[in-house]
Amino acid sequence: MKREKMAYDINEMPPIKEAIVLAFQHLFAMFGATILVPILVNAAAGKEVLTIPVALVTSGIGTLIYILCTKGKSPVYLGSSFAFITPIAAAFLKEGISGAMTGVMAVGLIYVIVAIIIKFAGKAWLEKLLPPIVIGPMIMIIGLGLAPSAISQIGLADGTAVDWKILVVALVSFLVTAIVMTRAKGFFKIIPFLVGIVTGYIVACILGVVDFKPVAEASFFSLPKFVIPFKDYSLSFTALVTIAPVALVTLCEHIGDHTSLSNIIGRDLIKDPGLDRTLLGDGIATFVAGFLGGPANTTYGENTSVVGMTKVASVKVIGLAAIFAIIIGFLGKVTACVSTIPSAVLGGVSLLLYGFIAVNGLKVLIKNQVDFEKSKNVVVASSMLVLGLGGAAISIISGDLSVTISGMSLASIVGILLNLFLKDDKEIAVKIEPVERDFTKKEITKLKESIKDELTVELKEEVLEEIRKELNKSKKKK
Repeated sequence: MKREKMAYDINEMPPIKEAIVLAFQHLFAMFGATILVPILVNAAAGKEVLTIPVALVTSGIGTLIYILCTKGKSPVYLGSSFAFITPIAAAFLKEGISGAMTGVMAVGLIYVIVAIIIKFAGKAWLEKLLPPIVIGPMIMIIGLGLAPSAISQIGLADGTAVDWKILVVALVSFLVTAIVMTRAKGFFKIIPFLVGIVTGYIVACILGVVDFKPVAEASFFSLPKFVIPFKDYSLSFTALVTIAPVALVTLCEHIGDHTSLSNIIGRDLIKDPGLDRTLLGDGIATFVAGFLGGPANTTYGENTSVVGMTKVASVKVIGLAAIFAIIIGFLGKVTACVSTIPSAVLGGVSLLLYGFIAVNGLKVLIKNQVDFEKSKNVVVASSMLVLGLGGAAISIISGDLSVTISGMSLASIVGILLNLFLKDDKEIAVKIEPVERDFTKKEITKLKESIKDELTVELKEEVLEEIRKELNKSKKKK
């Protein structure tokens, strides 16, 4: 794998002032999605299931656990997973907070079990299960699946009245980020998202879009509302099947993000620190998040995008961002202040972030030279993209038990099954009979033309080579 030139490599530490700014850039990149998960879960459940401060603290703690498990060799930030929004809400409606949090902790344990299997049995079986033709479309679905969220944030969703102020804020955030990313030099070159967010926020304040009421009402210091098993609830495994299957999706997401990040920084993270260590870190982080009453963690494509676009892969910067997230979770005023950043600002920046994730999925296919002349690869990729982006869902209901497989879950399952059970294009067996005379150039050309439309691209050269060998044998006999 070609080693990319990084402004700061994984084991390097920028000067402290730069490191702080870079860490805040990662913090802002993950902030919108991380706080949105509790908001959406609570909306789906109709009650408070998760809280923003706990989500921030558990994402910070989870990232530090991940860094420890991977020996500081992988610049990954862990945040709240969108894949668990509906399952957590459904589990809560069935068994309350005990069902929801038991399910989250179980997913963490599934990760750990898979990591242990990989440690002792190797990852060949997993590579066969999840090859590039499955991983590539999966990454694309992750990025493109988030696209409607960005469009909604900037006020351009179908049927929504366009507010010119929101549109201006989003446009400024997007353009400033894009210009800084492509034209800036020096330190500003590696903080385009932070510059875009700050500029967009200032414009939003000028236009009167920012609501500072939450800041005035918040206390300076506040203890997050942690929910601890055996203290606040007893474990319940009734709703486990509602959440556990989602581990398949986040497993694909985990491998996809690490493959994407490997391509970005020019290091094979699947080999070093190894998939067993990255999964172990993600699993323990998710278990701890559930233990404290937070949402399941996952590798964040937003932060992977920041690494790719800024060329700053420093794990120390990621760790500093995690520490800031934990601190902010205890500071009511700061949490409230950051939460006042208009969605239009985050939406403008997300246009680039989410698109970058999707492009990295395309890069996985290109770098692994996936051959789309093969019908099997076309079927696998196209089926996954349509199911993943089209909102397909399958519900299995048996009495009080119900399992819904949708979106990324359904796409990954279908992609895996199609890849395993569909056979590659049939090869055409060609038998060359020994020749008794020399062929003229005209006859050889005619022979080539006669087979051109009969063979697959892969076989043409092979057959022609066989013809050449037989011709040579014929000449030697003569």
